[in-house]
Amino acid sequence: MVLYHHGAAIQPCVTKHGKAFVARASILAEDGEATSLGNLGEFASQECAFAFAVRSATAFVDGEPLPRSLFELAQAA
Repeated sequence: MVLYHHGAAIQPCVTKHGKAFVARASILAEDGEATSLGNLGEFASQECAFAFAVRSATAFVDGEPLPRSLFELAQAA
């Protein structure tokens, strides 16, 4: 699925890794520059992973800091 945000094409992706779902996103800017955000985090459900991929990609397009996944926060503590 491709979504558009402020002229950029966003392609969120979710893959299954063991019992977890991994969020990823790719972005194609209006000027043709492609960016992959790579692995954004692991989630218990496909829906949560997809929503996080979309939220991360829109933050990237808007020039805001990327959100951190809960799994990342738990690892840092």
